[in-house]
Amino acid sequence: MSDPLELLDVATEAALRAGTLLRVRFEAGREQRIASKTTPTDPVSAADLASQHAIRELIAQRRPADAFLAEEEGADHTGSSGLRWVVDPLDGTVNFLYGIPQWCVSVAVFDAHGALAGVIHDPIGGETFAALRGELPRRNGVPLPRRDDPAPVIGQALVATGFAYDERVRAEQGELIARLLPLIRDIRRCGSAALDLAWTAMGRYDAYFERGVKLWDIAAGVLVCECAGLGARTIEDGILVAPAPLLDRLAEIIAGGLGGDAAPGPRGPA
Repeated sequence: MSDPLELLDVATEAALRAGTLLRVRFEAGREQRIASKTTPTDPVSAADLASQHAIRELIAQRRPADAFLAEEEGADHTGSSGLRWVVDPLDGTVNFLYGIPQWCVSVAVFDAHGALAGVIHDPIGGETFAALRGELPRRNGVPLPRRDDPAPVIGQALVATGFAYDERVRAEQGELIARLLPLIRDIRRCGSAALDLAWTAMGRYDAYFERGVKLWDIAAGVLVCECAGLGARTIEDGILVAPAPLLDRLAEIIAGGLGGDAAPGPRGPA
């Protein structure tokens, strides 16, 4: 049985190492080597690949028997330990490429019961969010307060979201936002799902939802939110996180807008 604190240390070391590498590249100027993945608007840069290589190398050294899943280059490696690392080496690539300082590194590790430990590192903002299942999450080593304050009514809720790369899905998301916006305080769309989740855990947003996210986008962030006392619920091809009373109301609105049902529980490893 692996020590969860040891796993969190590995996740933190990996995220910080990758973040240092990325910050140097970010401050040096725009990346020149850029390709597209699922659509022309879904980029992958040399920075994404360099960050993933740095994380993979460290985890292979520290945890050679563990499985590894990451976003780029089909990085899905089997293991024998029962643990699986789920990594987004650069969440917010478009922001990174445009010089917008809202991007991060996300590293999580799963056991048979779900996410066990996770770290989200924001090199530009100087914030590192870390969580162990069953414990309060921490920001730069200081525990976050549990989000057990009364949830705002729907009309006063500040809600974060993001949009998919597929143009058909984006059109549906635009229609949903048009219906949702008059019912809430406002919408924020910053670009990094992992950071949006960490900021929701902090109370910078009241809720967050997004369709089209992958496991590596949300693995560490959902754990941070749940450890802070928020509820997480799957929606069609996505995730919704909010305090319990707000969770139910938003789930109802989103399910109606997407034409589907929202089911309880976060995603596990695919």
